[in-house]
Amino acid sequence: MQDYKLSRPLRYFVQLSYFGKPYHGWQYQPNAISVQETLNHVFSTLLNEKINLVGAGRTDTGVHAKDMWAHFETDKILPENLVAKANSFLKESIAVYQVFKVEDHHHTRFDAISREYEYHISLKKDPFLSDFAWLIRKKPDIDKMQEAANSLFEFIDFTSFSKSKTQTRTNNCKILLANWEQEGDRLIFTIKADRFLRNMVRAIVGTLIEIGQGKINIEDFRQIILAKDRARAGESAPAHGLFLTKVEYPQNIINGK
Repeated sequence: MQDYKLSRPLRYFVQLSYFGKPYHGWQYQPNAISVQETLNHVFSTLLNEKINLVGAGRTDTGVHAKDMWAHFETDKILPENLVAKANSFLKESIAVYQVFKVEDHHHTRFDAISREYEYHISLKKDPFLSDFAWLIRKKPDIDKMQEAANSLFEFIDFTSFSKSKTQTRTNNCKILLANWEQEGDRLIFTIKADRFLRNMVRAIVGTLIEIGQGKINIEDFRQIILAKDRARAGESAPAHGLFLTKVEYPQNIINGK
């Protein structure tokens, strides 16, 4: 079958989701399977050329994504059934929802306005949640955890909740939402910001749980942030309870498809 080419490469956005357990995160790993590598292989096969998708961010090993975005470039004419073909090649753990053309300068990482995560905690053993929620048998004090979460808006430097030795130029983030709620036997923490540091959400959740368990207090939490020292914060919450739930872009990018 002959490949028909355009006069120049065009850029496309891809919306997808994935179950994180089988993968060592989004980012390509030389000795482990990743979501990015899996998608690169499928799109390269379908378009008969080397395709490299650039993600809106990177999720750690075992973290899930309900709303992930990536982009790629090609000078091939895309088949109309590209989404259906991609999903037929992919395992059940990854789903592609749409692929559409954008302007050449649009970028899934740099054009994102905000990102939103949810962290799920189960208060009772449930075999149907074992891959999707952190089991904590004794309910923590959700009011104290919410009070501490409210104090996140007072700060912009979250070095204390970041993995060390990262390549970020700044550890400043603007928190837009931080909310705990209970749904039956589940606790859900929703956090939204203009950007996140590596491991940031899991480190915040792990530290907030220590407040809910009475191990530290609200002032301790503020001092941990001010210390700008990861060793001062609590242990990271397990990866399987974390979901990337939304990446927000300017309307002209999404509506211009």
